[in-house]
Amino acid sequence: MTALATLGHLTTAAGALAATRNYLDADLELVDRCLGGEESAWEDLVKVHTRRVYAICYRFTGSDAEAQDLTQEVFIRVFRSLKSFRAGQGSFSVWLARLARNLLIDHYRRSKHDRATSSIEDQVGLLEEKTAVTGRADALLAGREASEALQNALQKLSPDLRETVILRDVEEMEYKEIAQVLDVPEGTVKSRPNRGRAELIRILRKGGWAPAPA
Repeated sequence: MTALATLGHLTTAAGALAATRNYLDADLELVDRCLGGEESAWEDLVKVHTRRVYAICYRFTGSDAEAQDLTQEVFIRVFRSLKSFRAGQGSFSVWLARLARNLLIDHYRRSKHDRATSSIEDQVGLLEEKTAVTGRADALLAGREASEALQNALQKLSPDLRETVILRDVEEMEYKEIAQVLDVPEGTVKSRPNRGRAELIRILRKGGWAPAPA
């Protein structure tokens, strides 16, 4: 039984690795087609990655309208800068996430400047650029009202924690990939997700959306 179980785990791992390679190969093929001037390839690239980019933008901003606009801006930047992508320096997904993050930082700075004359203290939670929902916290909530409470709680996390949690728990990136996106040491990345989850749950408990510890 032990040998069979071990074999089963190895088979599953091998299958996951093969699926990842196929996904990466498909991305590289799409990039090559785009750079070759194939119009349909651009459409395919957008279709494959739109949902993911939108999810990142929505979790960062908490606004559907802003997320849709920012998603369009991300792909405009992709169109303009795809020639700068180098396959040997990382996966296309990491490159795309870094590009999206840089755009979101620009958006945050513009928003901060535009609202400088208003009560910025009341807007800070809505203006911060980064992070995401955790599976553990999400399991505590149900329904539309609770989902809104979770999104509001996400906006109250610090930018550093929010961006790390979204890339780790929502996008399921490896620590090494997150370090590449954020341009910080891998050790720094590893310390952030648990802190972000703990802070998120603390905020939810304060609002009555998560049970107090036993």
